[in-house]
Amino acid sequence: MGAPSRFLAALALVALAVPARAALFDDDEARKRIEATNQRITQVQRELSDRIAALESQLKSQGLVELFTQVEQLKAEVARLRGQIEVLTYEQEQQQKRQRDLYVDLDSRLRKLEGGAGATAGSAPESPSATGATPPVAVAPAGADEQRGYDAALDRFKAGNYGAAIAGFNTFLKTYPKSPLAPSAQYWIGNAQYAQKDFRGAIATQRQLISAYPDSAKVPDAMLNIATAQLDLGDGAGSRRTLEDLLAKYPKSEAAAKAKQRLGAR
Repeated sequence: MGAPSRFLAALALVALAVPARAALFDDDEARKRIEATNQRITQVQRELSDRIAALESQLKSQGLVELFTQVEQLKAEVARLRGQIEVLTYEQEQQQKRQRDLYVDLDSRLRKLEGGAGATAGSAPESPSATGATPPVAVAPAGADEQRGYDAALDRFKAGNYGAAIAGFNTFLKTYPKSPLAPSAQYWIGNAQYAQKDFRGAIATQRQLISAYPDSAKVPDAMLNIATAQLDLGDGAGSRRTLEDLLAKYPKSEAAAKAKQRLGAR
């Protein structure tokens, strides 16, 4: 090989070596840069962790402790209020139960007078001079089927199942419209409506009782219940008029005594 040929070959080798070295250089640089970036990321993460730890420590030593104390105090207050609500709810349920039992006891005792005095279940029968109304006509005692139907609906009322009680008494009235227990069934429908806070419905039902059974011993109690529902509706004037009417028509009734107390308290 001549001198020119050897020179050309040497140049070719140099030309091939330059890209190889450049590639090796670029690869090394890339690795170095990646490593440097990883180190920087690690350093930033460490710095963030340190700052978060410092903030947590600051919160624990200052505001967080106070906040935790306030939260615990609020929890204790909520627990106390819940306890009071439970006690009040229980007392309310007991009061409602006592009221239902009182109603039912009066109804049961006064129904026993039906066979002898001829009065329907309700308040004690009034004499003509006491009530200013015609005395009730003597009626036969309720039959066994009637009594069972009536008692079944009354049991629902005692249990606080007012919707079922209303349905039961309505069925009773449709089945036994001439029953001596019909006025009482009508009366208890009104009471159940009142217990459901259907005050307008209760008033309408008790007025229907007064209209359909004007000689019933339940009329004074129906009037008292009307006055109560009127007061709950915010009709104080109407409630007073009903109480005064009750006193005028049935002055010796137990309902009239209650009406007098209410009027005196106003």
